Amino acid sequence: QVQLVESGGGLVQAGGSLKLSCVASERIFNNAVAAWYRQAPGMQRELVASITNGGDRKYVDSVKGRFTISKDNAGKMVNLEMNSLRPEDTAVYFCNAKFLLQTFWGQGTQVTVSS
Repeated sequence: QVQLVESGGGLVQAGGSLKLSCVASERIFNNAVAAWYRQAPGMQRELVASITNGGDRKYVDSVKGRFTISKDNAGKMVNLEMNSLRPEDTAVYFCNAKFLLQTFWGQGTQVTVSS
């Protein structure tokens, strides 16, 4: 069972930046599709950004130009750099990996953006 552990969340003022990291217990990101999701209170979990094993990136429209997803060459870490943060970015952010027919989730890290 692959374990994903997120870090880097916190409280930041609007306009600020945070970098989230997700470390996997195995080198899964060389082959898996990695993604960051977020869930705000009372809202459904939404896909924020994804990156394939080939490096193709996709973003939800609301974060395009502000967030950047990346992964390391070792295949064990995925990052989400978040700039120009807005109060509406406040949510719990979850790391996700999809490999073959399996899906793995981290426990989430809280991001709070104050106005």
